[in-house]
Amino acid sequence: MTDFNNKFDVIIAGGGHAGAEAAAASSRLGAKTLLITINLDHIGMMSCNPAIGGIAKGHVVREIDALGGIMGRVTEAATIQFRMLNQGKGPAVWSPRAQCDKVVYQQAVKHELENCENLLIHQAFVETLIIEDNNVVGVTTQFGDSFYAKSFVFCPGTFLTGKMHYGFKTFSGGRAGDPASIKLAIALKDQLSLNIGRLKTGTPQRILAGSIDFSKMIKQGTETFEDNFSFFDEVSYPKTERKDLDCYLVKTSKATRDVVNENLDKAPMYQGKIEGIGTRYCPSFEDKIVRFPHHDTHTLYLEPEGEYTQEYYINGFSTSMPTEVQWKMLRSIPGLENAEISRYAYAIEYDFVFPNQLNRSLALKKWPNLFLAGQVNGTSGYEEAAGQGLIAGLNAARLSAGLERVELGRDISYIGVMIDDLVSKDIIEPYRLFTSRAEYRLHLRQDCADLRLCPFAYDLGLLSETKYSKFKKYSDKLSTIIDSWEKIKYNGKNFKEYLKIFRGVIKDYSAIPTDLIGIDISDKTDRKILRQLTILAHYDGYLKREKVEIKKLKSLEDLKIPTDFDYSKVKGLRNEARAKLLNVKPTTLAQAGRIDGVTPAEITILRVNLKRHN
Repeated sequence: MTDFNNKFDVIIAGGGHAGAEAAAASSRLGAKTLLITINLDHIGMMSCNPAIGGIAKGHVVREIDALGGIMGRVTEAATIQFRMLNQGKGPAVWSPRAQCDKVVYQQAVKHELENCENLLIHQAFVETLIIEDNNVVGVTTQFGDSFYAKSFVFCPGTFLTGKMHYGFKTFSGGRAGDPASIKLAIALKDQLSLNIGRLKTGTPQRILAGSIDFSKMIKQGTETFEDNFSFFDEVSYPKTERKDLDCYLVKTSKATRDVVNENLDKAPMYQGKIEGIGTRYCPSFEDKIVRFPHHDTHTLYLEPEGEYTQEYYINGFSTSMPTEVQWKMLRSIPGLENAEISRYAYAIEYDFVFPNQLNRSLALKKWPNLFLAGQVNGTSGYEEAAGQGLIAGLNAARLSAGLERVELGRDISYIGVMIDDLVSKDIIEPYRLFTSRAEYRLHLRQDCADLRLCPFAYDLGLLSETKYSKFKKYSDKLSTIIDSWEKIKYNGKNFKEYLKIFRGVIKDYSAIPTDLIGIDISDKTDRKILRQLTILAHYDGYLKREKVEIKKLKSLEDLKIPTDFDYSKVKGLRNEARAKLLNVKPTTLAQAGRIDGVTPAEITILRVNLKRHN
């Protein structure tokens, strides 16, 4: 018998971006939730780049916001610069990105969690698991405390046996300044018998503004957009005041390349000192030099780390080179000849769980009340982690309440695309989202995440009545106009055809006869409706074609595969396909069709056998 409360519905281990969203979602559903993390002052910490959003990542943040999550409004509170990427392309791939004050961001996340009903946060290491009757029932901490719950979400980030590399000098840690989680990594291997791998990522130096010659760089200012990350008017606290701090573009020199080439014998990743596999899409700078020897220079971005700090982040300059080499690399760059390093760059390698051991609810197949989210599943990026955390927290809370777990489809969200890829594909390197990964990206635009997900979130209890009422007012008026816009005539065309001349982008509201459709451009919601109408008109024919494909996908998603389905009795399957199916254990025929090594002919065979089985 303890003198403190140690029984909960849901326990979450890890307070990064995944853990924060998991805790917020679980508590929002009414589950009595405990968040255990190593350092309460580092909840929601931006360990690497102080920015949120980007290509496809910005879509995910808007989806999190539509699902009632916290990342969008925290980002808006902490923003010190905003840009909309990909404006040279169609609106379907426009992606919002915000530079953030990293201290304000983590303070705002902590403030959000501390004010969640049903949520207790506690500083400790989760070290071992309590297992009874082949079921996880609790966790123990380094203090000897035991906590019990019906379901669990683990979000350890890069902390599982984390090791930092500064040249040939190595230090144990989950990130600079924080210890690694050693005993939890052992528990996942020994107590749960999970298949564990090793990945690697890295971070660049931070340098001081007073030592930078910005006159040799290209300034990149903020952009003004009416819609940033949150669909709602709620903003977290504390908030930044400056929203227009500049970033800078600079190119490395041939001398930078030469410094790296002359010191490759000191690079741990090229001397067999790093076991983990690095991300292809965010390589270390020495990896860029080796992989692209024909490039004399490479582009870097200098980004402020906050409103009231002198530190700048050098985006694109991640390295694990020794510290003495880092100085030479840095000072070979125009404008950084006298730069002072406040924090050295380093590479970090860490354990991850091969995600084919999960189902699409993010629960482990062997341990169905234990969910994993974030970099432990082989992903990279704050946004990918937060999206997984929200779904894991949602399903952990539902499981604790005796409700069926839910899955997001590829046709409704980028979060669904990511999770389906993770559990269905072979993950051999850190996974990163791109718009190109989504086959229905015209439907998955960042501007319509609320239309796709708010009703879903409201039905599940993730979205408050206040937020849903605001959304419903907007969506109802939009639907009413869409129902009639082909009947309204203007300049010899129906209104939908007329809007196509804007190609999805309105630069002059006065060019549109808004009175014909009852739009008041002085109203923010009405302006949003008008922008949505022009985008829908622009993509009209393509959206209709995608809807046909989505309908086909739904017919395959409706064909559920029982967990006890016996693939050994299915004649006509090749041994490779049978092994892949047994490994992944897809929940639907559509998911089975996306497994590497399973052919369309074998999907047809499976369809026939499933119908017989049912």
